[in-house]
Amino acid sequence: MSNTPQSPLPYRIAVLCYLFDEEGNILLLHRRKEPNIELYSPIGGKLEQDLGESPTATAVREIAEEVNLTVNPDQLHLTGIVSETGFLDSMHWLMFLYELTVPANVLEGTFDEGRLEWHTRDNLMNLPIPDTDRNVIWPLFWRYRHQFFMAHLNCQNNQVQWRIEQPAADTTNWTTDPAR
Repeated sequence: MSNTPQSPLPYRIAVLCYLFDEEGNILLLHRRKEPNIELYSPIGGKLEQDLGESPTATAVREIAEEVNLTVNPDQLHLTGIVSETGFLDSMHWLMFLYELTVPANVLEGTFDEGRLEWHTRDNLMNLPIPDTDRNVIWPLFWRYRHQFFMAHLNCQNNQVQWRIEQPAADTTNWTTDPAR
């Protein structure tokens, strides 16, 4: 499969923010808006490109907006960068995955984006989550937690192929298998 898209599509840049409480539970958003409506995902949002916002500033802003928690950039660890070509054959995504390095004290509740809920790691794969998260992003997050990875997913034509691009020692060819 080619590394480049088959036709020009708009690019979206976003952050996903992985927050854990003192017991290691994961804060997830049960989304009521696209993308991934009715599915669970970490909180996050789109980078304000017209303002020149950095990915880290986006993570700080999204955490404040979505869970009313003030964090400093030095409390965030960039665990991964994931690029997706041809998401729903309508756009490309570039996602920065940040983990908050201190426990988060956030109440469950509902707001305009959906419902915030705490879940155990063991229960994560029992939840309705996007297939790319289930098969690629979450396994890579756990594998490289407190480290760094970069992966590329080609989602064109309702198929998902992916590869690790960083760290260099782990680079892979295209695969359709769940994360190894």
